[in-house]
This record gives sequence, C-alpha cells and structure tokens, in this order.
Amino acid sequence: MATTMKLKIEGMRCENCVGHVKKVLEGLAGVTVHAVSIGLAEFEVVTGKARSAAVAAIEDEGYRVVGGT
Repeated sequence: MATTMKLKIEGMRCENCVGHVKKVLEGLAGVTVHAVSIGLAEFEVVTGKARSAAVAAIEDEGYRVVGGT
C-alpha cells in the first residue's frame, strides 16, 4: 500500500540540491516525488517503501533528514 510522507531535509539550499535529492528519491523503486518546497526544505513523496529506505538514501548522499511525517 502506497503512503504519502513529507521529509524535511537539512542542507538542501539550492535548486541543484533539490535536483540531486529528487534524483536520489526517484532512483528508489516504488517512490514518486509528489511535491518539493525549497523554502521549507521539504519533499513530499508517495511510496510503498518504509520511510527508513528514503531517509537512508538521502543521508547516504550527505544530507540529513530532520523531520517530516
């Protein structure tokens, strides 16, 4: 079952960072990026995976997930 979650990301400060994080998330099977807010440093994704898989992929790239739902 797919769920929608928001991920607040520390260190995402520019459009290049947004593009990088988006590419990482979309590289995960079953993850779709639904919305991005650079002002809030937040991604909204739809996924059937556990939140931990998305968080691990982002943090492997040097960003830090600091919140979200």
